[in-house]
Amino acid sequence: MIRIQLPAHLRTLAGMDGANSEIVLNMDVEVPITPSMVLDTLEERFPALRGTIRDHVTGQRRPFLRFFACGRDISHDSPDAPLPEEVAAGDDVFIILGAISGG
Repeated sequence: MIRIQLPAHLRTLAGMDGANSEIVLNMDVEVPITPSMVLDTLEERFPALRGTIRDHVTGQRRPFLRFFACGRDISHDSPDAPLPEEVAAGDDVFIILGAISGG
């Protein structure tokens, strides 16, 4: 089981905005545990998220979202690269973070 942290706007879109909504989701993900498999599982559980994290056509990460694992930005790593063992074991959180731009 892995743990996933979503930004507030994606939790709201997924219908997790109530007082009892989870800040960190616990989900079973099939092996190999990769960012792609995590997102497949997340979109299956919360269909409203389809197309919000990844483009419908290309499957590429949306530009203003970042992925973090073990304190490291893995946004530009291959989506099929295995996540660190700490994340796969549920000891650390896979974080999807909304990036902020501006000057």
